[in-house]
Amino acid sequence: MAQAEADLLVIEKTQALLVWTLNHIAKFPRSHRYGIGLRLETRLSDILDLLLRAKFTKDRLPLLLQTNLELELLRFQFRTVKDIHCLTLASYGSAARFVNEIGQSVGGWIKQTLGRNHEATRKPVAGTGGLSQSSASRPQGSTP
Repeated sequence: MAQAEADLLVIEKTQALLVWTLNHIAKFPRSHRYGIGLRLETRLSDILDLLLRAKFTKDRLPLLLQTNLELELLRFQFRTVKDIHCLTLASYGSAARFVNEIGQSVGGWIKQTLGRNHEATRKPVAGTGGLSQSSASRPQGSTP
């Protein structure tokens, strides 16, 4: 799959999770809807915002790393919502799968970005055909 398609897929999954979560937040008891429900909504909106920004910028690594942290915080928020019985165990399982899929995609995007940055920073040593010679590999009596 091309990277542009993978980027779009993780954004679509995040948007789908946001819609799914909003539908569930609407069913939360009022005492939790405007507290943890609003925090869930805000965190998911922030994650979607970070992913969209990463898609359209060249310096995406900081955005992706922030997204990764936000996803970890989201996991704990969903666990809390389950523990206070605002989500059923089955719904929590669905949310956890959603978050894990998004996390795997973001992790892959981070690895690809790190690989691209690593390749861009590697420069061949002049006059060595791309390989640096150590003093041990030089013939004796030759000068560097």
